[in-house]
Amino acid sequence: MDNTFNTRASAQPLKNADQLIDSVETFIFDCDGVIWKGDTLIEGVPETLDLLRAKGKRLVFVTNNSTKSRKQYGKKFETLGLNVSEEEIFASSFAAAAYLQSIDFPKDKKVYVIGEEGILIELELAGFQYLGGPEDGGKKIELKPGYLMEHDKDVGAVVVGFDRYFNYYKIQYGTLCIRENPGCLFIATNRDAVTHLTDAQEWAGGGSMVGALGGSTQREPLVVGKPSTFMMDYVAKKFGITKSQICMVGDRLDTDILFGQNGGCKTLLVLSGVTTLPVLQSPTNKIQPDFYTNKISDFLSLKATTV
Repeated sequence: MDNTFNTRASAQPLKNADQLIDSVETFIFDCDGVIWKGDTLIEGVPETLDLLRAKGKRLVFVTNNSTKSRKQYGKKFETLGLNVSEEEIFASSFAAAAYLQSIDFPKDKKVYVIGEEGILIELELAGFQYLGGPEDGGKKIELKPGYLMEHDKDVGAVVVGFDRYFNYYKIQYGTLCIRENPGCLFIATNRDAVTHLTDAQEWAGGGSMVGALGGSTQREPLVVGKPSTFMMDYVAKKFGITKSQICMVGDRLDTDILFGQNGGCKTLLVLSGVTTLPVLQSPTNKIQPDFYTNKISDFLSLKATTV
């Protein structure tokens, strides 16, 4: 296993924002904990994004949340008063469909979805047949003697994302497809341990649904969301960006910062979301970003001290 990131120097507090801004051409932002918290915009974000655009920087927004499509995320940005185009948004729901397109997944095969509407919308836009999703949330299994559960033999991929309607029917259906359909793919939008459905506490994340299928199939999923480099490679290719010219900005060490490091980018951790300074500086934490700061609006105030 590659442990190169274990030997990184400790993260430095961001002191000269202009220097960092001038050193890259693209900023990739995580959304929850960086741009907003739940449905509340984090202070100073609009002005920060305006500043970066005025300096000619490309902005890209990447989220592991698969419950919404790109279009639905576009609406959320709009509702919060942010001018962000659909082409600048990359959600893991989109990444699942984009991955299937990248491998020329056969159009006569179907995708079984354990997840929410965002994945279904993106699969439909990409022209793939799917089944499952929220409508399987109410299905129950009656375990009578001799009962055998049927499944569709044309399912060639099972996509698992965060799912508030997760149940035993879905686990069994997905398991049958992965174990019994020859060559069936097991794709995860992400393996996030926790998510922030409310600001009162942490909630079990998409990793818990993925873990259930991993346990029953004894298979490792192919992860398309952060920290996997699939989305980074996709974004770099789409916009023609050199990865060393990217700064990844996020609030999670094990997804955002690792995503940036895996892709060979500069990394900036913001303390406005999940990660606290004590966690970052803990001797047990092996993931060190290049820089850290309180929130992205520090870009507005942290100017060079030298004249």
